[in-house]
Amino acid sequence: MQRIKKGDDVVVIAGRDKGKRGNVLRVLKDERGGRALVDNACLIKRHTRGNPKSGESGGIIEKEAPIHMSNLALYNPASGKGERVGFKTLKDGRKVRYFVSNGEVVDLT
Repeated sequence: MQRIKKGDDVVVIAGRDKGKRGNVLRVLKDERGGRALVDNACLIKRHTRGNPKSGESGGIIEKEAPIHMSNLALYNPASGKGERVGFKTLKDGRKVRYFVSNGEVVDLT
């Protein structure tokens, strides 16, 4: 189970976009912990060449770059900050994420 999943509301806690909030668009896994694409955070400009045969126009395109998971924290609406996430098993056997600060369960469905 991952600490941050697709669709989560996260806060960037380190880097040039520190303090920005956004939704996780995609999680990219690798052997060193993984990265995530966050909406409106870590924007880069990509210079692309146009392709007239397929109808693509060239120019400078702004898109999201992956951010390492260690630079993200899950947003807690109760406190209004990004906070640490832990795991615990409920009595019915489900493994869920919870906020370490107040013990509130994140994904109870």
